Amino acid sequence: MACSEPEVDLCSVPVVALNVTVRKKLGLYLNPKHTVAADWTEVAEEMGFSYLEIENHKAVRNPTRAVLEEWAARNQGASVGKLLSILEKKERKDVVEDLRPLIDEDVRKYCESLKKKSEPPVQVPEVDSCVPRTPERFGITVDDSEDAPEFFDAFICYCQSDFEFVKEMIRELEQTEYKLKLCVFDRNVLPGSCVWTVTSELIEKRCKRMVAVISDEYLDSDDCDFQTKFALSLCPGARSKRLIPVIYKSMTKPFPSILRFLTVCDYTRPCTEAWFWGRLAKALSLP
Repeated sequence: MACSEPEVDLCSVPVVALNVTVRKKLGLYLNPKHTVAADWTEVAEEMGFSYLEIENHKAVRNPTRAVLEEWAARNQGASVGKLLSILEKKERKDVVEDLRPLIDEDVRKYCESLKKKSEPPVQVPEVDSCVPRTPERFGITVDDSEDAPEFFDAFICYCQSDFEFVKEMIRELEQTEYKLKLCVFDRNVLPGSCVWTVTSELIEKRCKRMVAVISDEYLDSDDCDFQTKFALSLCPGARSKRLIPVIYKSMTKPFPSILRFLTVCDYTRPCTEAWFWGRLAKALSLP
């Protein structure tokens, strides 16, 4: 891409060049469901997202932003020009016309930053640059490396208010004879990566199963909702026993309807409490 030229080929400018202001305005246009105008779901479909992926993204607060970030992370052809082409194809020229000045300004700044990077460095050659070298889907956990990604027996889906029970789960399943390896986001995941990209990578490719800690707070969590629906999309009908719901305290709200067909591991029942950890460990140990 020759950024010094008057006319920049927008198809050569990655979508990451767009700053927060443009992304917020895109959400204001595309997040609401319209009866006559295309919304974010049609744009996502044109980007190549599947039906199940789009249904999962409905759980997040700003689906336009989440889709845009994931599209940029997994598609090398995710460019500003391609995004504008999709919007025009979906007859959202109103969005293009309103945002075009802001987009052009972001592209200009992006090109200027590239030009500065291409200039000879002030430092001596021995001084290394600080450009990140770790790919998005590697280096995401504390024991991760590009050559040897870290794998787990289970991803733990939980709310912050339930973290004390998660710590008990760590003690009972990791530090006993069961020797299981759990992926606990606050403990195992490194900061700095896109939350949705890292979460989907861990649930789909790094963890054999997912344990959902069900509570009243869980029902109000967008993160838990996304993780649960994503895990269910990977095993329709629970064929692979991928998702295991766990109840550890009494609830005032109804049990989530999307999990009603799954067998629950219930810590609140005195008659089964003695077998709770053994049953859960056995379920997580299955191939």
